[in-house]
Amino acid sequence: MTSVVGDRLRLVVRVLGSLVADEVGQATRLRRRTKRDTRSPAEGLVGSAGSAAEATAGAEQRRAKAVRHALESLGPFYVKLGQVLSTRPDMVPQSIRDELQNLHDEVDVQPFSEFEPVLARDLGADWKLRFDDIETVAPLGAASLAQVYRVTLPGGRAAVVKIQRPGIREGVLADMALMRRASKIVARVAPRFNEVIDIEAMLGSVFDAMEPELDFTGEARNMDEARGQVRSFRSLEVPRVLHASPRVLVQSLADGKSVRHVDRAHFTDDERVEIGKDLLRFMYHGYFVHRFFHADPHAGNVFAAPGGPATLIDWGMVGRLDRRTSLQLLPLFMTLAQNDGAGLAQHWAEMGRVTPWANMPAFAADMAAFVPKVSHLSLEDMNFGVALTTVLAKATKRGIGSPPAVSLLGKSFANLDGSVRCLAPEITLPEVFQGEVPKILFALGREFLGRNQFARNSMELLLAAVTSPEQVRGVLSDVANRQFALNIHEPRTPDAMGGQRPTRPSASLLALGAAAFLLGRRRSG
Repeated sequence: MTSVVGDRLRLVVRVLGSLVADEVGQATRLRRRTKRDTRSPAEGLVGSAGSAAEATAGAEQRRAKAVRHALESLGPFYVKLGQVLSTRPDMVPQSIRDELQNLHDEVDVQPFSEFEPVLARDLGADWKLRFDDIETVAPLGAASLAQVYRVTLPGGRAAVVKIQRPGIREGVLADMALMRRASKIVARVAPRFNEVIDIEAMLGSVFDAMEPELDFTGEARNMDEARGQVRSFRSLEVPRVLHASPRVLVQSLADGKSVRHVDRAHFTDDERVEIGKDLLRFMYHGYFVHRFFHADPHAGNVFAAPGGPATLIDWGMVGRLDRRTSLQLLPLFMTLAQNDGAGLAQHWAEMGRVTPWANMPAFAADMAAFVPKVSHLSLEDMNFGVALTTVLAKATKRGIGSPPAVSLLGKSFANLDGSVRCLAPEITLPEVFQGEVPKILFALGREFLGRNQFARNSMELLLAAVTSPEQVRGVLSDVANRQFALNIHEPRTPDAMGGQRPTRPSASLLALGAAAFLLGRRRSG
């Protein structure tokens, strides 16, 4: 592994060195051109200024393309990292972000003979007996991690086989090791920057999400988990795993083609709108209920055909949220749907970290100005991923750190936006979300009253009884008088955020309380 890390380090240094050398050359040429233009006659000053502006814009575009090409040449880990950075306006300039959105994970097709040793290693020397036929001339897809082929199983059933590229796992793991070292250096040399943007934690969330892509048994487990969660959404399905080993995955064939290439006219309006809404609903439940979501639901990973359900493929990269972050994310979505900019700012700060130099009043003002512009728009007019990254950029500017999961969430949101827009751009995200909130709250209520969670809540109540008997006696008195009210006293707000924040109920607990109420009504009905 040490030799692999050394080889990857030399490659990264060579690619980045070439990028820096090209940047220095471009800057030198631009300075020379600017000096030459400023020596032009007075009557040509306007034209010279325009020429200089065009040269600057051209240089920015070339720089952005060079960065994209460099990341693509370094392989799948850097492609994924670039895709995440394309959603981070607090870290990357607009011109480069725009170009990073064009990052693709497609590479030149390798001959099937390169993959036969992988099949023999994982499936055995008699691997050919597992298939009646393999279409080896042209793969269905070629990415930097694997190639995918259409196969016919014994009995005539169509399926696909995904085969990992030889040696790719070792290279990606080496890249991850290098980036871990780099993140520690950033934390030491730029502590103020790292306090707002925790590079190591952000990379950690990307590493965790990518891990199943390096071992297809992990991707298979993700697919099995997702298939159990998708059953209640009639317009969606997840491929069935037929065989899984670390480097070979055989799964059922998705019908239709990528929604990026479908003709909407071939679908009825009800079909395409229902698929779009179900895709949003499924992802909402992933974010807030299951805390497990597809991190890469771009249009190329959603297949659809008229008259049937859409299929969400490629479960190698998934995100997982801890319970606290997920519960805090829910009221954040609700404030956007309800056009509450100040509420969004408050929930974002609670979900992330407030630095000593944070300016919370300014952030609240930013959100009060921004949210009304987007809360009512349809997908045709609004990109939710862009909206999320705008909030992220404003928060960082005001000294409010965001949780590590936000990077992966931003990638997921942005891809989800694009996929739904391909089928049903007229859908309004807040409308779909508000319609799904009662079901989400009901599911959270069931979890809240479940055996394990009930035991934890009981222990917390006992702990509170020991540490704060006066508060418990007050609550019991309120219950006896049938005037129970839940008051959660929050920590004092730092002066940088505007002084003492008034006491108010916890939004997450109120949401769970509402869910428990709905559950009680349903059971008593």
